[in-house]
Amino acid sequence: MHELYQPREIEAAAQSYWNEHHSFDVSEQPGKDTYYCLSMFPYPSGKLHMGHVRNYTIGDVIARYQRMLGKNVLQPMGWDAFGMPAENAAMKNNVAPAKWTYENIDYMKTQLKSLGLAIDWTREITTCKPDYYRWEQWLFTRLFEKGVIYRKNGTVNWDPADQTVLANEQVIDGRGWRSGALIEKREIPMYYFKITAYADELLESLDELPGWPEQVKTMQRNWIGKSRGMEVQFPYDQASIGEAGTLKVFTTRPDTLMGATYVAVAAEHPLATLAAKGNPELQAFIDECKSGSVAEADVATQEKKGLATSLLVEHPLTGEKLPVWVANYVLMHYGDGAVMAVPAHDERDFEFATKYKLPIKTVVRTSAGDQVGSEWQAAYNEHGQLINSGAFDGLDFPGAFDAIEAALITKGLGQSRTQFRLRDWGISRQRYWGCPIPIIHCDACGDVPVPEDQLPVILPENVVPDGAGSPLARLPEFYECSCPKCGQPAKRETDTMDTFVESSWYFARYASPNYDQGLVDPKAANHWLPVDQYIGGIEHAILHLLYARFFHKLMRDEGLVTSNEPFKNLLTQGMVVADTYYRVASNGGQDWFNPADVEVELDAKGKAISARLKTDGLPVIIGGTEKMSKSKNNGVDPQSMIEAYGADTCRLFMMFASPPDMSLEWSDSGVEGANRFLRRVWRLAQAHVGQGLPGKLELGNLNDAQKLVRRATHSAIRQASIDVGQHNKFNTAIAQVMTLMNVLEKASQATDLDRALIQEGLETVALILAPITPHISHELWQRLGHTQAIIDAGWPAVDESALVQDTLELVIQVNGKLRGHIEMPAGASREEIEAAARSNENVLRFTEGLSIRKVIVVPGKLVNIVAN
Repeated sequence: MHELYQPREIEAAAQSYWNEHHSFDVSEQPGKDTYYCLSMFPYPSGKLHMGHVRNYTIGDVIARYQRMLGKNVLQPMGWDAFGMPAENAAMKNNVAPAKWTYENIDYMKTQLKSLGLAIDWTREITTCKPDYYRWEQWLFTRLFEKGVIYRKNGTVNWDPADQTVLANEQVIDGRGWRSGALIEKREIPMYYFKITAYADELLESLDELPGWPEQVKTMQRNWIGKSRGMEVQFPYDQASIGEAGTLKVFTTRPDTLMGATYVAVAAEHPLATLAAKGNPELQAFIDECKSGSVAEADVATQEKKGLATSLLVEHPLTGEKLPVWVANYVLMHYGDGAVMAVPAHDERDFEFATKYKLPIKTVVRTSAGDQVGSEWQAAYNEHGQLINSGAFDGLDFPGAFDAIEAALITKGLGQSRTQFRLRDWGISRQRYWGCPIPIIHCDACGDVPVPEDQLPVILPENVVPDGAGSPLARLPEFYECSCPKCGQPAKRETDTMDTFVESSWYFARYASPNYDQGLVDPKAANHWLPVDQYIGGIEHAILHLLYARFFHKLMRDEGLVTSNEPFKNLLTQGMVVADTYYRVASNGGQDWFNPADVEVELDAKGKAISARLKTDGLPVIIGGTEKMSKSKNNGVDPQSMIEAYGADTCRLFMMFASPPDMSLEWSDSGVEGANRFLRRVWRLAQAHVGQGLPGKLELGNLNDAQKLVRRATHSAIRQASIDVGQHNKFNTAIAQVMTLMNVLEKASQATDLDRALIQEGLETVALILAPITPHISHELWQRLGHTQAIIDAGWPAVDESALVQDTLELVIQVNGKLRGHIEMPAGASREEIEAAARSNENVLRFTEGLSIRKVIVVPGKLVNIVAN
């Protein structure tokens, strides 16, 4: 055993052993408990960052621990390989996205392997390869034929320069993020998943997920947004509109119907189109609205604007004529594209009515009184007793809801309705680097799914996009085809799927990645699924997890899986944060400097008080700790850390610095401390092994000091088992090992029995650390005399008899103040403990001249003598 800890050699040897023995390749073993541990797969952006390292280390610790419990553990890995970043990189570097993607995968795979992750690489999947997306297309065609996927016009952000749809976050100040062109709202045909058909189940089955954080479940509930309200119809004023009909709105506050003073419609609403005929000013405003964002969040914060029309509708209960306005805060694709405006009880309507001097009528008595002032108060939105509402005066919210519904039903102008905030999932993207949508457009037959024997529709990989719309729409060799039904010339769909689709079912494909008869092999899928532990960032709490849950239910309904939910337990790991430093640039911006390039001065408490750039010695501004990112230049390259300290040091620091669900603050001194600890473990083991391995541990004649050593060993096992197995608190499990090391380093080595106790302690250190620092544990286990590799060893078992104490040290207090300690037999009675405490010399000294009023004995802990 080498005298010094040499991580490079140790880690290479351990990884070679695992590779040669296929240690992490798994297969279905009926009768053996399974455990499926999955971390969210990475986008192959080029290099791993510390967020990746933390995520995959957390998953690896859990997977290795479960393996030590004797379970058949599956931990796979793959690549979320389609998406816009590859197209952007391709345009920047003038290479095909495929080439850029595959090169990144090769590099990142090498990085992941250097971490020593217990991954079954035989199950690797890459979503941009036809053997993967073929089955996505296969499922698409089946769902399209069933109507679960359908095609209709949808409102999108359209970049007229790049000829493409942009996501909401790609629209910046009304312009395309890349082209700078003014964005238009445009109606284009798109494909949709009917996720709303599963809205109720997606909501209700959240209750079946006790292993999910409440925060995530709340976010999903809010996103689905189930609400009970009223569908209300406002009859057209035929004199102004020129035809019969009704304006339909949905409201969750039908109790305020008598306070409606106008109605507002979206720019795309048919009434807006009608009103704009012959009205250039209104048409110009509608065009302006259409150029805005379609994001609900943007609409909520933008300035409320509107224009009156000449149109009127009638109040459904009073017949009062209400003006129709076109407003930018009403979206066509939310609800019915129209709202009834009650300015007294809705903040958005209040802001609009105040701006345009429209009537405000109070119809609910709130804690703010019976009137509204000139400034909005949150109280105005409260439920309360109805006022100024005619026959409905005095009713509370439930009573008003029922009574107004009855009145509307009588007139045929409304009824209660349950509505969801959730909208059907539009998956069409006018981009190249994505899964082709398997539909053929035929003038005679319409939209025809590609037959199964013609799948996959292969995406050509030698294309270099130029940013001007989808290259597929300019490739006749791709889109020209024959109709599968009639054989006439037809056109293949050139839109590709939203990349969320690929990440919505990958977890199931891992169960049978090479299966060529369908999306999954049902037998294998049901053997492994649902995933026992899923790990990933909180930023995926809504869309990815919601879509994955939806897809799992689709697969269930197709007979591919039997479970209702994909992930039993969810762990959302915290961010990795680091210090930031910057200077204000001449243009007013900020130039950020990497922490490695900055010299920091600390005060006596270790707090940074000043910082200078190493290259010029001039001051920089301390920006505080923020998430590691390229924009703040505060990232640390994992590869450089692994090369400097070894993977085990990085893994140990990551797991020790913070619980997994909390933010982790990067610290160079913390990394060095983790490395020092591993060197301590190595030194003790090297010194122990150097003296020759001891004989078998005989427990018959342990003295008190030896019992203390063994108690420390088994106390560490007991607490680490709770920390890791029940709470995923790897940091406190590591602290237990550190405490044990303190005992072992000081323990006697005089006799063979002493050395046998150290042997047991070192074996325990290796076993508890095995999931966290697997390489050094692998080496130590061999050096401690084991022929079987530690990867095949079980988690250490607690010997409860070792935790039994013959004597206990009790604290003695007088009037609550510490005055000494006494040692008592573990089985001493209360009377014996009290007698010993009363006769203690410190107690006698501090109670001299006082009367002892009471003696409080807390068994196993303390004695408090109350005297005055």
